[in-house]
Amino acid sequence: MASLLVNIDVDDLERAIDYYTRAFGLRLGRRFGGDGAELLGAEAPLYLLAKPAGSVATPAAAATRDYRRHWTPVHLDFVVADIDAAVRAARDAGARQEGDLRTHAWGRIAQFADPFGHGFCLLEFRGRGYDELVAPSK
Repeated sequence: MASLLVNIDVDDLERAIDYYTRAFGLRLGRRFGGDGAELLGAEAPLYLLAKPAGSVATPAAAATRDYRRHWTPVHLDFVVADIDAAVRAARDAGARQEGDLRTHAWGRIAQFADPFGHGFCLLEFRGRGYDELVAPSK
């Protein structure tokens, strides 16, 4: 099985360390000079990578980094035990909540944008979590 590392481009490394440690209770692991930091405490380490706005994201595409609110089909979901407390912590650390807290058969969800324009969700599972959506076997 492969290991998973999560990389998050940010335009201000110190601000990102402050945000992610305050919002999610992560802790600083290692620093990689002034261009990167490892945050620990989640199931996969998060690597914050300092990349200036407007820099080329990859030589194979014309896209450049933009830290205004943007959408991507890949995003982070943080599973929390107490979504109300997690919502407060995320907002207090600088995230912007996008819409109301919603309740589903599997639990509750809140959608956010972090201070760097990246979308993420907070999830609080209830009952059997996503298994509430699975039809029973016959």
